[in-house]
Amino acid sequence: MNRAETFSFVNPLIRYFLFIFSFLFWVFSMLIVAIGVYAKFQKAVTVRDTFLIDPAVILIVVGVVMFFITFCGCIGALRENIRLLKTFSFSLTLVFLILLAIAVLGFFYSDQQTRGALGKFVKKAIVHYRDDLDLQNLMDYIQKEIKCCGWNKYTDWSWNLYFNCTHENPSFERCAVPYSCCTPAVINTMCGFGVQTQDYREANALIYPVGCADRAVTWIESHLLLVGGLALGLALLQV
Repeated sequence: MNRAETFSFVNPLIRYFLFIFSFLFWVFSMLIVAIGVYAKFQKAVTVRDTFLIDPAVILIVVGVVMFFITFCGCIGALRENIRLLKTFSFSLTLVFLILLAIAVLGFFYSDQQTRGALGKFVKKAIVHYRDDLDLQNLMDYIQKEIKCCGWNKYTDWSWNLYFNCTHENPSFERCAVPYSCCTPAVINTMCGFGVQTQDYREANALIYPVGCADRAVTWIESHLLLVGGLALGLALLQV
């Protein structure tokens, strides 16, 4: 073959670096989709109202988007296909701009508006706490990690059918809160029973009475360097 036939406008180092880089994320995206599909099929009951906040659905959507983008980068670099490389570049730029817009809106959005938007999702998670195992595990993890209970306060658990504190509720968990609200000093798994009928001072001896909204704000403010570092790392990775 003469030199004209072997000539390429694509630098070989960049080409193979992009191929390996995209291939690793391509495999990772397939793993995410597999985990999401497995988690979805493992569920005995699918609640329609929780579809948009279902962790399994979120994993599948993120995995499919990653698969499409990295497929274009991987095959486009390997075959030097300009259309696929342009699609890869455009898609990655679009994702970067969307994340940048979310970050800017989150910075300028008022605290009350942000809490209201997130509160709707948390309320659904509390309402369907016993109906969806993924949401139950997610709420338990959040409450244990940032030491909170409910969204605004611990009595928010009355939103749930089983924990509702009305006299008409026949559940034996009436006026209770999940065990994940309890402090580590209390090892009794029934420590949250009847807590909603107690005032803040009495409840504080057994559970974390502070709502997750306030705790989340406090956690973010105390971990601004970590949050900023992760956001910067993700941005540099895309650039």
